[in-house]
Amino acid sequence: MGDYIDVPDVYAAGRLDYDSEGLLLLTSDGKLAHRITHPRYKLKKIYLVQVENIPAETALNRLRRGVTIKGERTRPAKVELLPAEPEIFPRAKPIRYRKSIPTVWLKIILQEGRKRQVRRMTAAVGHPTLRLIRIAIGSITLGNLTPGQWRDLTPTELRTLRRNLGFAG
Repeated sequence: MGDYIDVPDVYAAGRLDYDSEGLLLLTSDGKLAHRITHPRYKLKKIYLVQVENIPAETALNRLRRGVTIKGERTRPAKVELLPAEPEIFPRAKPIRYRKSIPTVWLKIILQEGRKRQVRRMTAAVGHPTLRLIRIAIGSITLGNLTPGQWRDLTPTELRTLRRNLGFAG
C-alpha cells in the first residue's frame, strides 16, 4: 500500500479485488480494522454492480436469499435493480463491451465480505459482474472521491463507525 498512500503505519481494513473499485478504509487501529471486516459485527457494505444481461426477478430473489458459493451459503443480501446507470467516475481501463449483450446495474448490500463474493454471487445466478464499485462501508460513503483520492474521516464519522462496531464511548 505504501506505493499508493504515503502515510506510515496505515493498513487496509478489508480488501478490493484487482478489478474492483471504490471505497477502502485505511487505519492504524488493528482492533477497528478487525471489527470492520469481521462478519460478526454485521457492518454493511454497499456495492454498485454492472452485470451482463438483465436479471429476472427469480435471479434477484436468489441473490436476496443467499446463494451457495464453494459449498457455503451466503447471508441474505439486499438487492435492487437500478432504473438507470448511476452517475459514477469513468473506469480507467474499460470493461469488456459486447454490443449484442445488454448490461444493467444493481445495488447490492452485504453484511459479510468473502473473497470475490459479489462476483461469485452474480455468476451463480447467471449474470457475470462486469464492473464492481464499493460505495459504502457502514455509514462511511465514497462520496465524490475519484480513483486515487483519499481523505481523513471526520471526528463524527469515526465516532459513528466506532459506535456501530460496539466500541464504548
